[in-house]
Amino acid sequence: MRISAFSVDEENRIIEMAWEDRTPFEAINYQFSLSEKEVVQLMRSRLKKSSFKLWRTRIHKGISQKHSKIRNSKIQRFKCTRQRSISNNKISKR
Repeated sequence: MRISAFSVDEENRIIEMAWEDRTPFEAINYQFSLSEKEVVQLMRSRLKKSSFKLWRTRIHKGISQKHSKIRNSKIQRFKCTRQRSISNNKISKR
């Protein structure tokens, strides 16, 4: 599976992005070329069962913005305005 090709740091970043409510699956796909199904498989294999269930519940509730189709139409971007290029994932200094 492609998931095993990622380093520990990359896996941690994918999991972090998946937990963030405002980061859509499209952003993870853009940066890591992982589909939503592959992200779910990664989360299932790396998280405790209870943590995975909690995450899946959050994804399917109204609080999550993970799916761009159900996102608020006012949200046009998937990165912070203070963030450098998407591949570096670092906050720029002001």
